[in-house]
Amino acid sequence: MLMDIAPERPGSLVVGSGEAARRIAYKRRDGEAPALVWLGGFRSDMRGTKAEHLSGLAGEKGLAFCRFDYSGHGESGGRFEDGTISRWVEDAAAVIAEAVDGPAILVGSSMGAWIALRLVQQARAVRGGTEIVGLLLLAPAPDFTRRLMEPKLTVAQRRELAEKGFLAEPSAYSDEPTIYTRALFEDGVANLVMDGPIETGCPVTIIQGMADPDVPFEHALGLVSHLPSDGVVVTLVRDGDHRLSRPRDLQLIERAALDLVTAARDAGHPPSTV
Repeated sequence: MLMDIAPERPGSLVVGSGEAARRIAYKRRDGEAPALVWLGGFRSDMRGTKAEHLSGLAGEKGLAFCRFDYSGHGESGGRFEDGTISRWVEDAAAVIAEAVDGPAILVGSSMGAWIALRLVQQARAVRGGTEIVGLLLLAPAPDFTRRLMEPKLTVAQRRELAEKGFLAEPSAYSDEPTIYTRALFEDGVANLVMDGPIETGCPVTIIQGMADPDVPFEHALGLVSHLPSDGVVVTLVRDGDHRLSRPRDLQLIERAALDLVTAARDAGHPPSTV
């Protein structure tokens, strides 16, 4: 009978220094490697449906698990308006260094997929720290500022961004408007990943809804063209939206995560307890 052998434990750490210092909240679950690490999307928090489901799966399977809130999100400190891709990558790297022992599979949702790809690039450049042995990218939105948003900006929006330094746009997921800052767009340029080959060094699984109003499925297919030719699996959900949170979507995500765990262990990463 499956049981939760190690309940989640909350933690926090301070990332950055001086005025840039912010407290990052996380939850971790001890278990066997490889660990599943949840990377949420833009304005999402670690208590979302998919994150909760993966936490439960990890508990049932005895897997190590970690989830957290970027600065300006959920239970973490800092202002959302100060957030950039670079800052959120720094948050993620710090949490993984502190809370994840042994190899990890990064599960990135929407913007979280961009964060995951940047973490892989940094890990391969540094050659140290936590080994990333798999990527599960859900409705991936890498380079969304340049590829998905900028082409749709009106002349008025571009003027507002230049003069005010931000845009406040209605959100389909919240009563509060979504803030997009000039700094987010400018920093996005420094973090582009779809401008050349992306060497991940690990298997990649992508799940994308074809009825996604925020990230067209063509964007996911474009991402594939930058990934290695082997070890990449793409699943298109014909009626799937951006959330991918229906029961059948969650089951698909669950199977994909466990397949990546099996692949990592088959490749020489045994299920030692971490």
